[in-house]
Amino acid sequence: MADRLKAFFAPRSLAVVGASDNAYWGRNAITNLKIIDFDGQVVPVNPKRKTVLGIECVTSLRDLSKPVDLVYVAAPIDAVSSVLSDAGHVGIRNAVIISAGFGEAGVEGQRLQASLKDDAQEKGITILGPNCPGFINFTDGVSAYGQEIPSSMPKGSVGIILQSGALTSVILKLARTHAVGLSKVVCMGNEAIVRAVDVLEYMIADEATQVIAMFLEQIRDGDHFLQLARRALEAGKAIVVFKVGRTPEGQRAALAHTGAVAGDDAVVEAALRQSGVVRVHSLEELLITAGLLSRVPPLKGARMAVITGSGGACDIIADRASDEGLQLPSFSPGTLAELKAYLPKFATVQNPLDTAAVDTVRDTGTAATAMDVVAEIVSRDPNFDFVLYNGFNVVPQVAGSAEDQEKHTARIAHVGHMLRQSEKPIIPVSLSCMEVGPFASSLYDANDLFMLGGIEFGLKAIGHAVRWNQARTKVHTAETPRKTVPLTVLASRKGAWSEFEGRQLLDANDVPLVPATLVQTVDEAVKASESLGYPVVLKICSAAIAHKSDIGGVALNLRSADEVRTAFASVEQAGRREAGDKIDGVLVSPMRPRGVELFAGVTVDPSFGPTLAVGLGGVWIEVLRDVSLRVLPVSEADVVEMLSSLRARPLLDGARGGPKVDIAKVAQVICKIAHASLSIGPNLQAFEVNPIWALDDRVEALDVLVVTD
Repeated sequence: MADRLKAFFAPRSLAVVGASDNAYWGRNAITNLKIIDFDGQVVPVNPKRKTVLGIECVTSLRDLSKPVDLVYVAAPIDAVSSVLSDAGHVGIRNAVIISAGFGEAGVEGQRLQASLKDDAQEKGITILGPNCPGFINFTDGVSAYGQEIPSSMPKGSVGIILQSGALTSVILKLARTHAVGLSKVVCMGNEAIVRAVDVLEYMIADEATQVIAMFLEQIRDGDHFLQLARRALEAGKAIVVFKVGRTPEGQRAALAHTGAVAGDDAVVEAALRQSGVVRVHSLEELLITAGLLSRVPPLKGARMAVITGSGGACDIIADRASDEGLQLPSFSPGTLAELKAYLPKFATVQNPLDTAAVDTVRDTGTAATAMDVVAEIVSRDPNFDFVLYNGFNVVPQVAGSAEDQEKHTARIAHVGHMLRQSEKPIIPVSLSCMEVGPFASSLYDANDLFMLGGIEFGLKAIGHAVRWNQARTKVHTAETPRKTVPLTVLASRKGAWSEFEGRQLLDANDVPLVPATLVQTVDEAVKASESLGYPVVLKICSAAIAHKSDIGGVALNLRSADEVRTAFASVEQAGRREAGDKIDGVLVSPMRPRGVELFAGVTVDPSFGPTLAVGLGGVWIEVLRDVSLRVLPVSEADVVEMLSSLRARPLLDGARGGPKVDIAKVAQVICKIAHASLSIGPNLQAFEVNPIWALDDRVEALDVLVVTD
């Protein structure tokens, strides 16, 4: 599909069905081609007119002497089928369909869309849409797009993929406002044939696109998406995603709009993070982050120097830097001395740095301001990875006198040269996201400067850029999780397994287990207890009972034969009340001393597949809800990161005199548990070991629940 889309998005001839001098979609589709300077063939199709906007029409696609590369279908829904038939008849192989009323419109619309898809595939026609305003290819100067394209759109290396056509106009205006240069913009519509993952794959391969920004209501093919995300990370291309539907209300809205089921947001968050995708939470954050990643060299560390002319701005930036995990080291002794000699005596020389109105007391004798000189001094300091420079707010929004224009033009040219010559990134930032005006923008564009849009979005973007580069560095050194061969015999059963069967599966995957003996009689229970050593635990064993303790099917800390006899009768009776004759017996295990109880569970997310959750075990899993998530497979290093991210992390180190655990050993065992769950194959529904008992370097699974379908 990626190869097919390369031709799809760069047609040299294009027909517009429904072309018009006054109808919104049919008019814009033609005028946009003029705005974007398309130099190929344009054929309006309208049976009622001889010309549209001065271009000669044909009455039908069947009147074409040869097929065009792409047809833009701005026709009513009841005419789409016949247009597609005409396209197939003359050999057109690519179509954009804007018509609504298909899959997003209920059962009948879904039936129509399925028929449209079958018809297109039979004719060999690739469709973008339906319910789709189209695409814009700024790189090659071509569009098949029915909304208005703003004038003076900046070209660049940011590709946009949107699962909302109506937001495209907003995205284009934001990109123009913040000088974010675009390569391609693709609206997905209902994704009858071309899916968002197909366009993502195309943009990863596209040489003109270096950063991919996505607005997603649903990730339909999660496994493919994550594979592509890792491929992009390895290629050094950032993916920035604004995924909506993270609240119950948002999920219902996404369901109504796309006909797709919104996945669990916690899994989405984990899946995106582990694959190096930058997740944002607003359109402004999406565009500004993508712009930064496309225009600034990789930020190779989190050590940031800040130069501003405002003490209040220093405070705001310091707070936001802490939120983003950015460091604010002190100036090196050499830089400190140089700054003290240059700045006014009353300046407080520290990072973040308020330059104390240095521009009013120093004349540099060049086009540069004194703040620019300060930025250059700080950029040489080895204590920092990059410099955040808030010295551009003095550039007026509108052009002033000829003298002022000349002064500012020379100054920004000097700054552009300084930024290009600097050994480390110097990142300009405005005080607010609405501060940059047309005159300032023209100077930034002329000198290839990217201005971060305000402190709030600017610091978020920088934090994202630092974390993305860390993920990019990590991907080249990460260990590869071992592959799994499904256990098809065990996985063929349906429903919950007994604990004894679950233990067999864990044992086959080398997961350390607390010893256990399955018994049928009270005498066998006493004998097993004496063999294992007191104190012991008795548990009913039945596939029909998922939560044994809830029905009285567990007895703990039994210290004698008499206690075992009494408990056996109680546990067995509780089990038979719940499951009748569907019990395998009673499991006898030694009672372990106080340790740390952990939890490892695997569920199957509808988008991303088997997903591992790790947290504190026992009753705490539901009380604290302190879990870390990763889509499988995972490595031991991944699990160490998961354990380290828990709020309860200090408990693993023996906080307040508690028991300690060997985190590396726990991670090793949890990896084996995850591997055991994957061995079940596609029939897996749920797999849970709770608790995992850990004390020093001893780690054992105490209980297991397996459910297959």
